[in-house]
Amino acid sequence: MKIAVIGTGYVGLVTGTCLAETGNDVICVDINEAKVKKMQDGEVPIYEPGLDLLFHRNIAQGRLIFTTDLAMAIKESKVIFMALPTPPGGDGAADLSYILGAAKDISNLVTEYKIIINKSTVPVGTADKVKAVFTANTDIEVDVVSNPEFLREGVAVEDFMKPDRVVIGTRSEKAKKVLTDLYGPYVRQGNPILFMDERSSELTKYAANSFLATKITFMNEVANLCELVGADVDAVRKGVGSDDRIGKRFLFPGIGYGGSCFPKDVQALVKAADENNYDFQILKSVMEINEKQKTILVDKVLKYYKNDIKGKHFALWGLAFKPETDDVREAPALYIIDALVKEGATVTVFDPEGMENVKNMIGDKVEFAADQYSALNNADALLIATEWSVFRNPDFDKIDILLKNKVVFDGRNLYDLEKMIDMGYYYNSIGRKLVEN
Repeated sequence: MKIAVIGTGYVGLVTGTCLAETGNDVICVDINEAKVKKMQDGEVPIYEPGLDLLFHRNIAQGRLIFTTDLAMAIKESKVIFMALPTPPGGDGAADLSYILGAAKDISNLVTEYKIIINKSTVPVGTADKVKAVFTANTDIEVDVVSNPEFLREGVAVEDFMKPDRVVIGTRSEKAKKVLTDLYGPYVRQGNPILFMDERSSELTKYAANSFLATKITFMNEVANLCELVGADVDAVRKGVGSDDRIGKRFLFPGIGYGGSCFPKDVQALVKAADENNYDFQILKSVMEINEKQKTILVDKVLKYYKNDIKGKHFALWGLAFKPETDDVREAPALYIIDALVKEGATVTVFDPEGMENVKNMIGDKVEFAADQYSALNNADALLIATEWSVFRNPDFDKIDILLKNKVVFDGRNLYDLEKMIDMGYYYNSIGRKLVEN
């Protein structure tokens, strides 16, 4: 099938590459000439496990190309995915200017039937707005479809190649047939392609992400209560997660959710509810609690140092909002850094993939270490903000030597409490017993 993907951000690049992997001819379009040139030269612009292999293989076999030529891509393609940013505006509503601008450009180029697919996360009613752009600009028949993505950063390639479901919003029988053929290779094990109307499809994405954000936030609240009553959140989590009505996933307590999806999608759903005169109280509470949770480690640090950390120096392991990605958007680590620096402390950071993005965001606000151990030099304590595998079993003998004091504030509960007791650490984690030596 001949496919165009407009936008080569995280969603667009994964979508285009994975569609090429099943034999489709895919043209990825972006207005950023420098980025397109790098991709044409074989450089993957994001870190996502497994993407580079598929990227290079499909370029080599001629199924995946990159261009700034939108007209060529539209002419050559039957199916056109729009994978464009929808950043939150000042009022929390999703900014549709990129989507609607691209729709207008495409509408001026179509000369025959096309299927236009919204792959971006968009508010309810966006497909109708896109359709209205085409109606106003061309007499050519097009079907506008909502096809939200459910890709988890760090396992996005696997999620696309083996989805647990594909959600498609369209009432067009012609589009249904084409998209059933397109997605058929990805659901051979029997997972469903769920067809529904466009508005239900759009709301499904927001509802799914908002529910998962709520689940995370609920467990963080439980963890905070555990500390007050002397319970162990690990035991509680296992007891709750073994109930198959609830499930084990998204129950790990920590320092809040971040990234490009959950914060934006929860905010957008609340805004949509407000616009329809509905007070979505649960999600408003989720947002409020999550903001507090992002800096709960700083609260623990301040309590330990009796509210005076001026002149203290801290090591911070982890910058990305989750492991196996370089995405630092809304990452709790950034909030932790900001709070520590405002209190007069200095910070040295290390992350396996996210440091370049943080450098671009905050410059010399912190010191960037070459590896996790050099980040510890002369530090008064270690803070952990991301659960990268490389942090799970470190060389504690090295840590003992490099840290000024055996003090660890762990926002991801990486270490065994008994082990930290045996090694003589002060170890403060989330929802578990405080280890004091």
